[in-house]
Amino acid sequence: MYKKSFWDRIAGVYDLFERTYNRRCYDTTGIRVAQEISPEDIVLECACGTGSISKPVAKKCRVLIATDMSVNMMKRARKNCSGCGNVSFRRADIMSLNVSSCTFDKVIAGNVIHLLSEPYKAVDELLRVCKNGGKVIIPTYINMTKRSSRWLIKLFDLAGAHFKGQFDLRSYEEFFIKVGYNVSFDVVEGRMPCAVAIITK
Repeated sequence: MYKKSFWDRIAGVYDLFERTYNRRCYDTTGIRVAQEISPEDIVLECACGTGSISKPVAKKCRVLIATDMSVNMMKRARKNCSGCGNVSFRRADIMSLNVSSCTFDKVIAGNVIHLLSEPYKAVDELLRVCKNGGKVIIPTYINMTKRSSRWLIKLFDLAGAHFKGQFDLRSYEEFFIKVGYNVSFDVVEGRMPCAVAIITK
């Protein structure tokens, strides 16, 4: 039997909350990620949430498979992407994707790495399913240096969304560089900025 998670419970208000607190970044991150997508790409997105990244990516690629562990989040994403006929949705675990190796041209995982107990295992799984020469794109909120961000994280933690890690830009860059990933970075500005790591396989 499916047990509702914190993300299921907040799915209906998630977009409203993000746009109230961090609209500039929230609405721009998907546009920035879509700049890495080509028209012939077959793309996998993990932790798609309500589809804020899915929609602009779908407009650029040939096929998008959008996944999440939360059924209610995917319901919102399906609604937000209703005009995109090239998107399918599946429930999937980022830590263990039931997908053959070297399947996708681009693999995306937005704002999820900081929630995971084993983030490197997740990154390696994303790289496994990415084609050689493809890209793994990982946008993540960077929040350690702002008092308002720390307060928000505590609030989320009390509500049931447990952050396993927190990053500023420097620590986010070091997270990838110290284990030897071929990575570049960009930052989407906002009240809580988002650092976009782009790993070339």
